[in-house]
Amino acid sequence: MEQTMTTFTASRDIPASREQIFAAISSPERLARWWGPAGFSNTFDVCEFQTGGRWSFTMHGPDGKNYPNESVFAEVAEPEKVVVEHVSSPAFRLTIALETRLGSTRVIWSQLFEDAGQAEGLASIVIPANEQNLKRLEAEVLHP
Repeated sequence: MEQTMTTFTASRDIPASREQIFAAISSPERLARWWGPAGFSNTFDVCEFQTGGRWSFTMHGPDGKNYPNESVFAEVAEPEKVVVEHVSSPAFRLTIALETRLGSTRVIWSQLFEDAGQAEGLASIVIPANEQNLKRLEAEVLHP
């Protein structure tokens, strides 16, 4: 049986080192401040930032709704990459890669959905949300 997958990729050059950006990702306190689309906040129940570590949290939407999330840090390779397996629905694999550039770091945000139909249905939400995540990450890195 052939499995179809759909990937959404966004990138942003941030005028900071990989280490500075990785610090904003690896610190649960900082991660909670910027994670998610604009207007969202987070409550982390568990954030075991290591390969194989569990990440259980609730995203609080600007509409007052709560969105429980369960993930696993599938790979943590400081300071170049973090891979998150989002195991609650919708299932996806998020890879955040950090590439050194002259005077900046390129953050590549690649979200691979297991279900192509689900990905297609979520595209209008996921694409702008990923850009908002990158914008919030940049703000956290530049103004911690």
